[in-house]
Amino acid sequence: MAASNDRRVVVLVVPGTPTWAPPGRTPTAWHHALTEDTYELLADLAQVDVAVAVVAGDSLTAIRDLTWPGTPVFAVSAVNPVLEAIELAGPAAAVVAVSHDVPDLPGLLIGKLFRALGSADIAVTPATDGSLAAIGVNLPIASWVQAAAPTFDSTLADLEARKPRRHALAVGPGWHRLRSAADIAQLDPGLEGWDATRSLLRHN
Repeated sequence: MAASNDRRVVVLVVPGTPTWAPPGRTPTAWHHALTEDTYELLADLAQVDVAVAVVAGDSLTAIRDLTWPGTPVFAVSAVNPVLEAIELAGPAAAVVAVSHDVPDLPGLLIGKLFRALGSADIAVTPATDGSLAAIGVNLPIASWVQAAAPTFDSTLADLEARKPRRHALAVGPGWHRLRSAADIAQLDPGLEGWDATRSLLRHN
């Protein structure tokens, strides 16, 4: 494991309670498929450590069963889940928190966030619906980022309004989250990966 002054961590942040599912699928099965695929793409990244944070709920054991042995899996509160997950995933130089509902997210976009953190306090991957798909932060967390308390439901406009200097916030290429049945159309069947999600969608 790298020393904390150059260690990079990706932490998958997972809601503890399923919220929705496509027609004909159960929320729990859908929740687990998205989580499994997003975790697998993060676990394949080179030169980063991976952790999983589960937001206040009763699915900690079930989520742990989806991960490889040795992956840290811990609970965080619903009050400030992203920054809490980032802090608990340390010590590290930088941590990128990723939402659980991006099963086809290209790993390259995570790499772009880490590179942007070379000069920014926070770097984000915006989602097509106006939310955020991933949030990267340098440690220790800058005071203005602590005050902003970003979550995946935060907006770029809010962070832009709070940043204390021009380059304190970096914005990477956008992607999509699967938050409603309409979002499924954004999945590209030609892309490799997202096997659990793909399998569940094919199941009748």
